[in-house]
Amino acid sequence: MKGPLSGIRILDLTTMVSGPISTMLLADQGAEVIKIEAPGGDYMRRVGVKHRGMSSSFLTCNRGKRSVCLDIKRPEGSEIIQKLIATSDVLVQNFRPGAIQRMGLSREVVFDIRPDIIYASISGFGDTGPYSHQRVYDPVIQALSGLADVQRDQFSGLPRMVRTIICDKTSALTAAQSITAALFRRERTGRGGHVAVAMLDVMIGFLWPEAMGSLSFIGKEEDPARSQKSPDLVFKSLDGYLTAAAVSDPEWQGMCRALKRTDLIEDPRFKRAAERAQNSADRRQITSDEISKWPSADLLARFDAEGVGAAPILTRTEIEANPQVVENRIFQPIEDSVLGSVRMPRPATVFDDETTSIHTLAPFKGASNRTVLSEIGYSPGEIDKLSSDNVLYDSPPTAD
Repeated sequence: MKGPLSGIRILDLTTMVSGPISTMLLADQGAEVIKIEAPGGDYMRRVGVKHRGMSSSFLTCNRGKRSVCLDIKRPEGSEIIQKLIATSDVLVQNFRPGAIQRMGLSREVVFDIRPDIIYASISGFGDTGPYSHQRVYDPVIQALSGLADVQRDQFSGLPRMVRTIICDKTSALTAAQSITAALFRRERTGRGGHVAVAMLDVMIGFLWPEAMGSLSFIGKEEDPARSQKSPDLVFKSLDGYLTAAAVSDPEWQGMCRALKRTDLIEDPRFKRAAERAQNSADRRQITSDEISKWPSADLLARFDAEGVGAAPILTRTEIEANPQVVENRIFQPIEDSVLGSVRMPRPATVFDDETTSIHTLAPFKGASNRTVLSEIGYSPGEIDKLSSDNVLYDSPPTAD
């Protein structure tokens, strides 16, 4: 089945994580994505586990794309980019403010070539302000957005980072959705335009509802940290770890029955939600003590029977065998002629009851130089000369 974005061409000038994942999501939904790489290639090609010249970090952020590797600083390379712009619906870049202008690819230049193009910019902080010129990585945004404060250790008071690049990936989701919205607007109006996504803006908005919502009423603010005092819902059972949560009165009553502590149902400290919140430390300690007496499988079955939300805490190597993961067919094994058997989670969205498959893996550097350039009018001889003149670059697979 063709994806809903079939027929859309995206010129991907991004590197690292936020930009590549955003364009990968669009490729998952049918768009043709041409990734432009500098002669050294995307930095993500150099990190992660490597197999036959492909890194796991690059592989997982760039599936479904084609790669053209060229020296954009050369006049011939700039000409290739301009020809690709003329045939593209979207251009995406995530350079620091000012860099794209120095490359000769400002909005004004690009709109002159293709007036109805969607020009998407992903940055750390936006184009202006005291931080706009700074290099940005995920921990920087975690620090400035309040996320490290949300994760603060309740005992030591030490701010903590989330140990995954959540700001980059959340910004990628936002950028992909915004590009799709801009394409929809163009479909209705014929007008292209600029889409700007700043990681700092994304994360503050992402965190606001539950982590900073108490600051919403001006003049009546309450410290958000007061509602963040409850510890993580991680419990040690007799043979492992699990999580369980009881929010409503019926859920709490079900948890008490599952733990065989029906006496707690009428305990005045826990009878209603307000009392449970006031006595959260006591409730958490009692829950933890009771859970520690039972095997996980026994508890999870009882929680399920009582309508209590609960799950085992899985290690990353245990996820694939989980029965719900198996039922959802999340992991899609792919047989590749170069890389062999590759495991990846499929695209998450299901269109018309049909799961979306991964059609192609991430490309090797410059793997599509010839096919893409031939599509925009270059002859085989011209492509050969561009390669011999070090305008085009490639890196074929290697032996392990």
